[in-house]
Amino acid sequence: MSHANGQTLPELTLRGIVLGALITVVFTASNVYLGLKVGLTFASSIPAAVISMAVLRYCRNANILENNMVQTQASAAGTLSAIIFVLPGLLMIGFWAGFPFWQAFSICAIGGILGVLYTIPLRRVMVVQSSLPYPEGVAAAEILKVGESKTGGDGAQRQRTGAGDIALGGVVAALFTLLASGFRVLADGISLWFSAGRAAFQLSTGFSLALVGAGYLVGIVGGMALLIGLLIAWGVAVPWLTLTHAQAPGQSLSELGMSLWSSDVRFMGAGTIAIAALWTLGTLSKSLVQGMRHALAGAARADNSVIERTDRDLPGVWILSLAGVLLIALLAVFAVFIQANAPELSSQAFWLLVIGCVLFAFVFGFLIAAACGYMAGLVGSSSSPISGIGIIAVILVSLLILALSGISTDIAGAAGGQLAVGLALFTTSVILAIAAISNDNLQDLKTGYLVGATPWRQQLVLIIGCVVGALIIPPVLTLLYNAYGFTGALPREGMDPAQALAAPQATLMSQIASGIFNHDLNTHMLLIGVALGAVLIGIDELLRRRGGVARLPVLAVGLGIYLPPSVNMPLVIGALLSWCVARRLARTDASRRERSQQRGVLLASGLIVGESLMGVLMAGVIGVTGSNAPLALVGSDFATTAQWLGLGLFVAVCLAFYQRITAARA
Repeated sequence: MSHANGQTLPELTLRGIVLGALITVVFTASNVYLGLKVGLTFASSIPAAVISMAVLRYCRNANILENNMVQTQASAAGTLSAIIFVLPGLLMIGFWAGFPFWQAFSICAIGGILGVLYTIPLRRVMVVQSSLPYPEGVAAAEILKVGESKTGGDGAQRQRTGAGDIALGGVVAALFTLLASGFRVLADGISLWFSAGRAAFQLSTGFSLALVGAGYLVGIVGGMALLIGLLIAWGVAVPWLTLTHAQAPGQSLSELGMSLWSSDVRFMGAGTIAIAALWTLGTLSKSLVQGMRHALAGAARADNSVIERTDRDLPGVWILSLAGVLLIALLAVFAVFIQANAPELSSQAFWLLVIGCVLFAFVFGFLIAAACGYMAGLVGSSSSPISGIGIIAVILVSLLILALSGISTDIAGAAGGQLAVGLALFTTSVILAIAAISNDNLQDLKTGYLVGATPWRQQLVLIIGCVVGALIIPPVLTLLYNAYGFTGALPREGMDPAQALAAPQATLMSQIASGIFNHDLNTHMLLIGVALGAVLIGIDELLRRRGGVARLPVLAVGLGIYLPPSVNMPLVIGALLSWCVARRLARTDASRRERSQQRGVLLASGLIVGESLMGVLMAGVIGVTGSNAPLALVGSDFATTAQWLGLGLFVAVCLAFYQRITAARA
């Protein structure tokens, strides 16, 4: 029980844990689908807080501390789901034929819990004593405070309105997705190709409302960076390459353009992403080292037995004991993984790989946890370069395995040469789970600090959230894989490759790992991307020194090059909507502007959740029926009409979205 204002308030309750678990299930499934489709996940703390306030207000003694615990648990959905940035790569390289439940669950749960444990010693200095802004954590705290201060009457109405906006966005996006992906009466995008001589150009956009919502949350700066990347890829790189490459017999110009984008231009985007991630880490290194030094010193001085409830973490003996158990569990998981896929390895090679990869994940994971925790506090979880950290991790672990191969020569040839690639991806998945949860944990602890929560209870409930999320991720991955497949990995013959989920980060990391071990990495385009990224970093630095709001996030430019235009354009449209809304609201009073901005966030979150959940439901229908289009009402001859119908309805929904946010009674 917790005490606030002289009253005894429930904080960590069974009903809160159950509600948090239910929200976690929904948001985890949504984030897995969205991440596989586009390579982005959405932060779930704010919508989870709104849903919690809307539900628990009907319960006796519901309060801000209990609502905070629910959003803390549910926030694991938007973070642990980042594991999908790596795991599908094991199918893409042919290493796995599906997702073994216990191995996938163990990696998610162990990595997630380690991410919580690694950041606990950093809380006092990085959260309590630090001036780091923690944008998402502060925003979630403000929403919880508004919900607590408005009780009954107008306050109840506000809570209903918040939940209603999420529901409205969800229903609209779900119906649109059903009409497009289910009934096929709407197309899911439109694409136009034209040429200037032998140079091919493409104008394309998808009609994904989830991506519009994601773009709205990204904002205009990130959206414009994506657009710049899109123009570099499809206005410069693809036209130039199609001009300098000959078409194969029977190959259309559009097919040549898509082939060159996939084989060459995407690696240029990868190089840009990698150099941007390294630059971000480099610019934060000095502050990170100082923060770590102060954090460890503060942790050493703290006496947990005499401090206030609102400053009490999980006991150090619990942290060390649980970390020891997780280390043993991780050794067992890696031993099973390697033994199952390379039983012919010698004992020396086997233990070299097990111990080497586990220690790398354990130690490097701690360093990454500190870095991610600091970056999340500085620039926010959404802006922290998790994908770039994954690229760095897969390169480093690949080099480690190459070094171990020099000690024991039978490693490189094991499992037909695929063991090294698969093990690199498997190890990176642990590091990415640690990094993702580290990103989230300190944000949640900042929210708790601002509302007077008990830190050790938050840490415990986030561990519960990691376990619940880890239980959900493997079956959802299996369902989506069997229904849609992944780019380059279709589970059965006759499936439509156009419907396959792109899983962009997993594709990229598997290509990098395979290229390192097979010595066929597209280094030429990768280095061009690195050079381009360096130039863009210089431009961004000039903009930063000039002051003002104009910036050029180089990671976003790299994603604009790497992702297809059908994904990029809806994100850009959502970002433009956010800019238009901000300009319209700038002429209104501060109170109305704040309410409208909150409404926009909730509507955008609803669009993401609605489309994602409908995608998961459709995957279930496809899996049960075995048909790629079990609900289709029209045939292929309706495709042109479906494109124009889809475009018209997509534009109408975007306009209605804008009108809803900027309406007079916001």
